[in-house]
Amino acid sequence: MDDKIRNPGNRTISISGFDRRRFMAGAAGTAVLPLTARAAGAHHFRNADSARPFPARPGYTAGQRRSTSTRAPRCLDALREHLGLTGSKKGCDHGQCGACTVLIEGRRVLSCLTLALAAEGQDITTIEGLAQNGKLHPMQQAFIDQDAFQCGYCTPGQIMSAVACVTEGHAGNDEDIREYMSGNICRCAAYPNIVAAVKQAAPDIKKG
Repeated sequence: MDDKIRNPGNRTISISGFDRRRFMAGAAGTAVLPLTARAAGAHHFRNADSARPFPARPGYTAGQRRSTSTRAPRCLDALREHLGLTGSKKGCDHGQCGACTVLIEGRRVLSCLTLALAAEGQDITTIEGLAQNGKLHPMQQAFIDQDAFQCGYCTPGQIMSAVACVTEGHAGNDEDIREYMSGNICRCAAYPNIVAAVKQAAPDIKKG
């Protein structure tokens, strides 16, 4: 099923004999229609596809061996809705903000644009899989030490991209870090602190 929200139609409100209460009621109804369409579409998709999950061999997800078999069309939805790994955030849903960044076979990807089928059987690491044995990953600790987040919504994607930035060899100087972290938007503008966090964690990550 096409998961795009279908336009339920434009509604025209006459302003002749303007009535504020009637206008507000009409505006509220117009705003609710797309939300209703989204919910109905998702419900229909689950029902229609309930008998057709695609097969997948076990893969690593969040540091644990789990099945990546899912009915969700996209990797982000599979992680959040079917595997309960809600650390990866749904931001723009168009691959523009980076909040959904995960690592697949060590390579950073935008999970909102990645088909779940394309990730079948591969090693997927989400923010939940970085800490080991109760100890934070060096990049997680660096984000805390450098106060590299404010609202925190973009932080999981920022951290996953930052880990990849180091392992890809792009953390040698501030300019490279800014360039290779530019796909992750921080609406709170904590960018200087994020650069500082990447620089702090880089030596520990390189040591393994």
